[in-house]
Amino acid sequence: MRILIIEDNEEINDILKEAVIGAGYEAVQSFSGSEGLLRFSSEEFDMVLLDLMLPGVKGEEVLQKIKERSDIPVLVLSAKTDIEGKVNLLRQGASDYITKPFDVREVLARIDLHLKNANSKNVSNNLTYNEISINDESHVCSVNGNEISLTKHEFNLLRLLVLHPEKVYSKRELFELAWEEEYIGEDNTVNVHISNIRKKIREYSDNEYIKAVWGIGFRI
Repeated sequence: MRILIIEDNEEINDILKEAVIGAGYEAVQSFSGSEGLLRFSSEEFDMVLLDLMLPGVKGEEVLQKIKERSDIPVLVLSAKTDIEGKVNLLRQGASDYITKPFDVREVLARIDLHLKNANSKNVSNNLTYNEISINDESHVCSVNGNEISLTKHEFNLLRLLVLHPEKVYSKRELFELAWEEEYIGEDNTVNVHISNIRKKIREYSDNEYIKAVWGIGFRI
């Protein structure tokens, strides 16, 4: 399982990274709010450890943007101790609030607990975006409740776009992530598959979900 650490203090970030790796998880470090959001939008994670006092984009805004896109657990670690602030963050979607200075053993115990709860809910099996629903386990995609038949690569492409809405993927990125092969320039494969997906979605929806971004690629 992958855990994203968003903490500007290098020493604390390194301590958390070592603890997370020592517990058998994969750790990815970010040192600012903007870097953390960029990582989150382009990669898949099972949990986020989030500091509040970050340079640039503050932790509260990072939390809001993450929760708009995902239900993964977000554990806030902060030196702020006021009860009202803690309550507000929990209401905004934080899974837990750990006050600094902290004991690493407590952090790891809470990580284990929240990951266990998240897995028991099986939240990662289902992705939705408006009328589109994707089930990872059964590899079934439906539009407005109607199942559509997708090839393996069509499914991979649509899942990737739905997983990170608003992110613009280049054709190279889409090909290498969906096919797991090296991209050869001027290849029309991605365009053809995107066109096929659009046709299948149009059978049950008037919305044009997959948008072309001129000179770059595609996004939902």
